[in-house]
Amino acid sequence: MDKTFHDIGIEGLGKVMKEILEMGKPYPVWTFTGDLGAGKTTLIQALGKAIGIQDEISSPTYNYVNEYSGGLYHFDCYRLDSVEQALNLGLEEYIDSGQRCWVEWPEVISSLLPTPSLHIHVGHESADTRTYHLSIH
Repeated sequence: MDKTFHDIGIEGLGKVMKEILEMGKPYPVWTFTGDLGAGKTTLIQALGKAIGIQDEISSPTYNYVNEYSGGLYHFDCYRLDSVEQALNLGLEEYIDSGQRCWVEWPEVISSLLPTPSLHIHVGHESADTRTYHLSIH
């Protein structure tokens, strides 16, 4: 099942988040793709609040994964060079834990990710609006 939302500004984000949370219920691993600055981390912050994460969610760019109370692991794989590097960092153990794992820049570790999982692509439409494409694969 695929769904796409066009021309979504901040006021329309709630509708998109509701759909993401509904589609993602059966899947502990969600992947987030999009250009730098597209809004992946902002979306993850909003989704985290929506599921009750009390901690401040920030991008784990330099330490690859942040763990939050409430059972959420947030990955940023932008700086990973290989699957081997991910394995050496123990990322597979997080992914296999059954806990929520939200992964930005998942391409380099795609072979470690379970299928099916929820994939969210965030695209720029303008300075104030985004496109969100949701798919299960």
